[in-house]
This record gives sequence, C-alpha cells and structure tokens, in this order.
Amino acid sequence: MNKPAAIYARVSSDRQKENHTIASQTAALIEYAQTHEYSVPPEWVFQDEGYSGAILVRPGLEALRDLAAEGQIGAALVYSPDRLSRKYAYQVLLSEELSRCGVELIFLKAPAGATPEDQLLVQFQGMIAEYERAQIAERCRRGKKHMAQQGGVNVLSGAPFGYRYAKKSDTSAAFYEVVEAEAKAVRMVFEIYTQQRLSINAIARLLNERQIATRTGTGRWERSTVWGMLRNPAYRGTACYGKTEQRPRQRVTRPLRQRKALPSRDVGGHERPRAEWIEVPVPALVTDEMFALAQEQLEKNKRHSPRRTVESTLLQGMLVCEQCGYALYRASTHTSKQKLTYYRCLGSDGYRRLNGPVCTNRPIRQDYLDEFVWSEIIRLLEDPELIQTEIERRREAAQKADPLRKREDELRREQARVEKSSERLVTAYQEGLLTLPQLRQRMPPLQKQTQAVESELQSLKMAAVDEAKYLQLAESLAGFRSKLRLRAEVLDIAVRQQILRLLVKEVLIGTDTITLRHSIPIPQSGSSGSSGPSSGATQSRPSPGYLLRSGSDFATAE
Repeated sequence: MNKPAAIYARVSSDRQKENHTIASQTAALIEYAQTHEYSVPPEWVFQDEGYSGAILVRPGLEALRDLAAEGQIGAALVYSPDRLSRKYAYQVLLSEELSRCGVELIFLKAPAGATPEDQLLVQFQGMIAEYERAQIAERCRRGKKHMAQQGGVNVLSGAPFGYRYAKKSDTSAAFYEVVEAEAKAVRMVFEIYTQQRLSINAIARLLNERQIATRTGTGRWERSTVWGMLRNPAYRGTACYGKTEQRPRQRVTRPLRQRKALPSRDVGGHERPRAEWIEVPVPALVTDEMFALAQEQLEKNKRHSPRRTVESTLLQGMLVCEQCGYALYRASTHTSKQKLTYYRCLGSDGYRRLNGPVCTNRPIRQDYLDEFVWSEIIRLLEDPELIQTEIERRREAAQKADPLRKREDELRREQARVEKSSERLVTAYQEGLLTLPQLRQRMPPLQKQTQAVESELQSLKMAAVDEAKYLQLAESLAGFRSKLRLRAEVLDIAVRQQILRLLVKEVLIGTDTITLRHSIPIPQSGSSGSSGPSSGATQSRPSPGYLLRSGSDFATAE
C-alpha cells in the first residue's frame, strides 16, 4: 500500500513565477513520489507563490502543518531545505514539529539519511541559504540606492496620482508621464488648501461631491489620501527614495497598556531624516512656492487644530511659557459674580509630575491678554510700509535665488536630446536603415518623453515671478488695511485667528513680559528685540490698565 504524502513548493519573486520554477519543483516532486510509491492526492500539492522564505505565515505551509497535526500524512516532500525556509532556525522548528507528528521530512536536494554527517550537511545547507538571503537583500538595497542616485524612477514604489509609469524600452529609460486629467485634480487640491484654507476633510468631501475619479475609478476620496498627496514631494518635481524604514514600534497605545498586551506587529514604518532621502527628478505638477505653502499650512494645522475645543480663543495653540517652554492651556474659575477664564502653564501643574511643578509662572487672564495682543496686531497693520517692505524683500529674494532656472536648463537639454533622437530615427528610415514597423515601435516612447518635458516646462512657467502680481497685491493691501481698521472690533474669532497666525509665530509669556515673535521683520525700536533674520519680536510690559494676573501689582482700570 502506498504511503500518504504531501508536496510543498515555494517561490518568492514574480520573476521565478514567470520562469515556472514552481512548476518544475512540483513536477520533480510528483515524479519522486511515483518512483518511491508515495500516494499524493492533487489537493495535497501545496504551493506558495510570491512568499518569502524568511517568514512562516504562508497559506500552503499552514495547510501542510495542519495535515501533519491531524495525522493524515506520513511524509512531506520538499525540493530543498531553502524552499521550506530561508532561516535555519525555522527549518529546525518545522522539522521537529513534523517529526513529533510522525511525518517524515524528505528533501530531493539533500541527504535522506539520519547519520550525524547527513544532519550536519543539512544544517550547513540551512545556514548557507540564510546567508544567501541576507546577501541578496543587501545587494538589492545597494542596487536600488545606486539607481536612485542616478535618477532612475525604477526604484520608486509606483507612480502617484497624477502620473503614469512608463516602462523602460530599448530607446529610453523609465519615466513618469503626466496624466493631465489627474494632474488638474492635484493642482486643484493644492490651490484649495493653500488659498481657500479648507480642511483636509472638507477637500475630500469636495472631491467626492464633484465626482472626481480616483486612480482606480471605483473608490472614494479619503482624508488620508488627500493628506498624503499634500505631503508628496513628487508633485514639486522631486520624488524621493528611502523616505521610510522598518524599525521597532515605539508607540504603545493606552488600550494596550491597560490590557498589558503587546502590539500585533513589533515593527512598523518610520520616516527617516530628510537629509537621508534621495531625490529623483520627475515632472512637477505644482510650483515650489505652492508646495512650500502647503507644508507650512500642514505644520500650522498640527499646532492650531481645534480637535476637542469646545470654544475657540484667539491665542489657541500659540502661547508658550518663556520660563519652562511648555504650552499654556485654558482653565476657568467662578467668583460670586462671574466666570473668569485664564491661560495656565502646563509646567505649573503639580499633579502632572511626581516631583511637583517645574514652573512658577502664574495664570494670566484670557480676555485681557486676547485684547492686548489683538490691539498690538492692529497697531502693526496700520503701518503702511510694513507689509510693502516684506513684499519687496520676498520679490528680491525670489529673483536672486531663482531655484527653477537650473531645472529649466536641464529640461531644455533633455528636450534637445529627444528631438535629435527623433530626427535620427526619421533620417535612418529615409535612408532605408529602419523599416516602417521598427520606426513605429521606437517613436511613441520618444513622443511620450517630449510630452512629459513640455508639461514640466509649462509648470515652471507658471512658477515664474510676475511683478504685476506684486503690484496688484500691494494695491489690494491698502484697501484691506482700511477695511480692517473699520471692522477690527466686530470680526469673529475665526477671522481674527487667520490674521494673527499670518503675522505671529508664537506668543511668549514671561513673569512680567509678553513677547510676540513675528513671522516678518518689524521695525526695531525701544524695547523690541530681534529673534532672527527672518522674524522679529515685540516685547512689552502690559499697561497698568490690565489685570493680567490675580494678586499682581497692576490694578484694573475703573
């Protein structure tokens, strides 16, 4: 009677699938089973296609182990030890597990004996397989890194929304081709986010309402998709390789701590330092200025996001304690007549730390501080030369830097090269060196490259500095200041927050001083101080008309 057995085969890459190596493994194992009188039903031939030998969770291997545990097979036929696993420790684990179940593990390309010498040879084969896997992984990593440094897009994970990946051919390397319909949606997302200041959730809803198709055409727009689009540097013309890496998880959530459990996966993707990214040039869909504005807005949203705010305040997310560096939060107390709201430093709360508070800064009245800061902002905006000077400074800096000129020169050279290649192909066809089918095969990739270069050149033209826009902006600012002067006291909190956050980075609260760190340089006078070349600081002592703190030397104005 034939002995019941099961067959297991594995390949780990798509190239091995295309070469039918798993079929050759299975054929050799079936022939071995027939020769040695093993009975192998078709449903007991297990195959794992595209699974790494460094992991144990594989569908075919799981089914084989289940059969062995149920006692239905007497032998397991595998082509070689590295097909079972690339790690020697896993080979020993599976071998001992099958042995306990009474299953004989047979390798076609390994000794079948049970002598110490045979076992030693199998161990050496397992260690060599593990070494080969590490060697292959390291070669792939260094090869991809070198390709990225040479500017090849082959190493990128895939073309993002707005592009189509064009494979390399005999006449051209792989490149990203702009899909105009998708690129239009990308530009719209950046414009809405940077100019209209809509939230990411609102942009996702707007895309769904306008029925703008996603990449697949079947799904809907989600917040995470829009968020990833706004952060993707490929849209400004530099896709990046090596942005993330696998490292042990550093964050354990509160529910896991309460259950005293561990995360389901001990590793996760972590963003690497920006200096380690490798930039790969691709066609740009938005200007550098617009992309920088989007990144600045994303950073502001981290600080100023309302989250669980019940009632918004003017200085929400902008207050920093000058003594300890912690943020200030809003707290309230009740008197016999009214409810008073204060800004309180996190470092002054003793219950938050075992050793007590780390800061002695006292709470400060919210209503009076908001009014004081807002009046200071109105005073600065009434200066007609302040904003005009900043506009002129930025225009001159943009003209001197001109970061797009180098990229434009590269594109012009690439355009000339592609045009010359096309002319050579036409000349070769006219002279009879190429047939018409060969010409038709080689021309489309060159035409696609030409379209991609022209599309990026058009994007660079949109990014050029237009002096007429600056003059128009200066005229509109004069009208804005006059309107602001009239409506300053009736504007709601949301509008005041927008104006304040455009001009102020943060507000430092000291023991008896208030310092406003501005986003633009301001005229230095009196008690003002500078905090850097691109920002200014106004430091002042509140007037005696403000009761900023209880028990202070300043009394309220009657």
